[in-house]
Amino acid sequence: MEIMAYKTQAELLLRNYMLADSRVLYTSIIGGICACKVVYDLSQAISAFYIKRYSSLSKPQMIEWNNRTISTFHAIFIATLSLYFVFWSDLFSDDQLAGLITHRHSTLSTFSLGVSVGYFFSDLGMIIWFYPSLGGLEYVVHHLLSMVSVMYAILTGEGQLYTFMVLISEMTTPSVNLRWYLDAVGMKKSRAYLINGFAMLLTWLVARIVLFMYFFYHISTHYNQVMQIRAFGRFLIIVVPSVLAVMNLMWFWKIIKGLQKTLEKRN
Repeated sequence: MEIMAYKTQAELLLRNYMLADSRVLYTSIIGGICACKVVYDLSQAISAFYIKRYSSLSKPQMIEWNNRTISTFHAIFIATLSLYFVFWSDLFSDDQLAGLITHRHSTLSTFSLGVSVGYFFSDLGMIIWFYPSLGGLEYVVHHLLSMVSVMYAILTGEGQLYTFMVLISEMTTPSVNLRWYLDAVGMKKSRAYLINGFAMLLTWLVARIVLFMYFFYHISTHYNQVMQIRAFGRFLIIVVPSVLAVMNLMWFWKIIKGLQKTLEKRN
């Protein structure tokens, strides 16, 4: 009887997982992968034509340069949509009476998350193919956790609001990548590098410290709704962001120390 019960539960879960329109899901993921390829090729062509020092970079640096362009475009895309869904869209508003806030989703929200899955899949493939020049084991783990979390939100429709809250942290990516670009072309001592350091510090403070505080505050005020998510979903919503929050604090301290060293050298 227990085996039959588990089988029935598995069938119910499978049907629930298919609540996202398959065409939207597959189109968004494939579209995300194709967009990564297009951005990579455009970055390679435009950088070679307009940036003089690009041609003097080593082959691994060129690959990382173009790969960071992809991550920058993805960050702008998903951070913008995440800000919209979290703070401006009516989809996750407490004023709406369309069911539990933890179970709401739409075609646009599913499509947006699907594009991110396509990006994480593409970037993970690049990291593994050129391992470890584009990132070590921590990057592999990060991308796997990200894909699992986002795919869960897509396929079950649970916790999409909290997924978007975490994805807002991608707004720190452009300044982090710009820091690498400036260093790669020999502009580490420039004013632009210093200004970007302050921008990175500010965006990190807002998106990865303050916003995470709001994230956990929101969970506490909607605790009863969060508890109606499946156990694995609750793990992804509570445990994974908690680990990320600790890592964010550690990285934030390193950013402060790095900026302090930069200022000391300039003086």
